[in-house]
Amino acid sequence: MTDHTPPVTGYPAPPPPNGYAHPYPAPNGHPHPYQPNHYFNVAGPPPYPNHQRATFLRRIFAGLIGTIIIIGTIFFIIWLVLRPQLPQFRVQTLTLTNFTLTSNSMISGTWTAGLTVRNPNSKITLHYFDIQAAVFYKSSSIAVTNLPPFVQGKKNETSVRATLVAVSDYFDGWKGIDRERGRGMVEFNLRMVGRVGFKASGWWTRRRVLRVYCPGLGVRVEANGTGGLLSGGGKACGVGV
Repeated sequence: MTDHTPPVTGYPAPPPPNGYAHPYPAPNGHPHPYQPNHYFNVAGPPPYPNHQRATFLRRIFAGLIGTIIIIGTIFFIIWLVLRPQLPQFRVQTLTLTNFTLTSNSMISGTWTAGLTVRNPNSKITLHYFDIQAAVFYKSSSIAVTNLPPFVQGKKNETSVRATLVAVSDYFDGWKGIDRERGRGMVEFNLRMVGRVGFKASGWWTRRRVLRVYCPGLGVRVEANGTGGLLSGGGKACGVGV
């Protein structure tokens, strides 16, 4: 058989130094045998902890908003069903006795007020606490007293009596009272402050501050008289919480 392999021409390659083989040729694009390590150039892992924390906070915030909406809806429905109304106060009588007024700004007297308090609610009971009553001349207080607590049933009307006493108390507005007494009529104001709670079955509201203002209570007093009665019949009072 005839060998068709072409003859090899040229000189043989020199042996490798120290007996080691030549390194393999570098891959295309890198002329040197060292290949760069791209591991350290890869971006770090995404911030999963921060993302999870933000999601957790959003869920808490959404839960709080949902809870507030639910509670508000419940109270709104209760309000629609019960429709709580403020009590109604009215001064029926006001009697002044033992009244004296001196030029050295001393005042004495006993003011006895008879009031009716009406609960207009058909489904709510009213509870009154810490009630304080005061009689005023214009904006100056003359005498103060405390009233006992009481409970008022549904659609109930309750009579309340308040007795206010001043005994030789200093009063800066005595000149105004003296002028009005000279005309036969002195106007006093009655104010009350307390707390009221609304109760319907097992449902309670928190106690609210109750303010009652009864202005323009004209009492007929003679020029040198020591007493008088409310003029013009009963007077309705303003009520607020």
